[in-house]
Amino acid sequence: MKTKAVRMYGTDDLRLEEFELPQIAENEVLVKIMSDSICMSTYKLVKQGKKHKRAPQNIDTNPVIVGHECSGLIVEVGKKWQDQFQPGQKFSLQPALNYMGKLDSPGYSYEFCGGACTYCIMPNEVMELGCLLEYTGESFFEASLGEPMSCIIGGFHANYHTNKRNYDHAMGTKVDGNILIMGGCGPMGLGAVSYGLQFENKPKRIVVTDISDERIARAREVISEESAKERGIELLYVNTDKMADPVSDLMAVTGGHGYDDVFVYVPVKEAAEMGDKLLAFDGCMNFFAGPSDSRFKAEINLYNCHYTSTHIMGTTGGNTDDLIEANKLSAEGAIEAAVMVTHVGGIDSIAEATKNLPSIPGGKKLAYTQFDMPLTAIEDFEELGKSDPLFKKLSESCKAHKGLWNGEAEKILFDHFGIDPKEL
Repeated sequence: MKTKAVRMYGTDDLRLEEFELPQIAENEVLVKIMSDSICMSTYKLVKQGKKHKRAPQNIDTNPVIVGHECSGLIVEVGKKWQDQFQPGQKFSLQPALNYMGKLDSPGYSYEFCGGACTYCIMPNEVMELGCLLEYTGESFFEASLGEPMSCIIGGFHANYHTNKRNYDHAMGTKVDGNILIMGGCGPMGLGAVSYGLQFENKPKRIVVTDISDERIARAREVISEESAKERGIELLYVNTDKMADPVSDLMAVTGGHGYDDVFVYVPVKEAAEMGDKLLAFDGCMNFFAGPSDSRFKAEINLYNCHYTSTHIMGTTGGNTDDLIEANKLSAEGAIEAAVMVTHVGGIDSIAEATKNLPSIPGGKKLAYTQFDMPLTAIEDFEELGKSDPLFKKLSESCKAHKGLWNGEAEKILFDHFGIDPKEL
């Protein structure tokens, strides 16, 4: 079986190549990748090369396939797993393996397993850990976005609160509490808003900060304050760059109570320090954004930590239960992972998009791996549609879905490129 894959040979060295995959072993599974969204973690991998903790030291001679937010179809199942999986099933992938104390993960560490390709092989450890999951939803892109959504879900579940009676922690964000999502109008922040609005620990209020009017305007368009109000939750978007005293103004929003749960979605020192100042009694701050600088520091108030039980933690990635929850909620339409997507492209767009990810404006970049297509912003579809029938159809479809990427648009792409979504 030949595959076409984006492989990493070293720092900033990504190559789209075609090569032969080996025959699968009895404990492996061959899959066809249909979609793969590009993660900032892959950008960090590419910038660090061999220095990245998940990267093998021989990638210059044994390159790894990048990409881990993938979905597709199961093509061939090794004998060991034939009672659990069948060819033709859709799947999503939980890449955070933590197998036998090792950091190896699909998209970082394997020659034949990653999302930026047409076909790949799921190794035994992925299968043993139950990290290949059947997906029953309609579209492939929502299954791809299950991985980043699972990271968000993991953050909400990992936050905790204490009490003065015993040492039992109440897990999850506080019921009827105030949630602050800092730097929250990017793709992951909007995913957090979408999840927070339906989380079982229903908050009273979610405040989302950003410093870009443009990002805030898009956030209001895709998740409106009115839609949150219908769920009984107050949702506010604020531009802290336009506030004379952001700490006082944000504290005033809560009537001086402070925020029970703070999520910091940007690796910015000032944002982390502001979040710490805004914590309520027993408030929990989750530093969700992953910095690329291993010496990253910020000043926190340990007086409050001691006397008012404020606490700080961080989460990275989700677990398999989080991915199962993400897939279930996405399939039910309870969350809109599509709010994260702003660009769509083909497999030939992945390498350059990954290497330049921070400089490409907007949110999540979604790639379909079975065809070539330049990375294109959804907001450009209308203009392109004036001369290109494909983009005219895509523009009309996205407009009918609040400007969001959607399952109908995915089918339009498949039809245009002659892709049968059931063909193995």
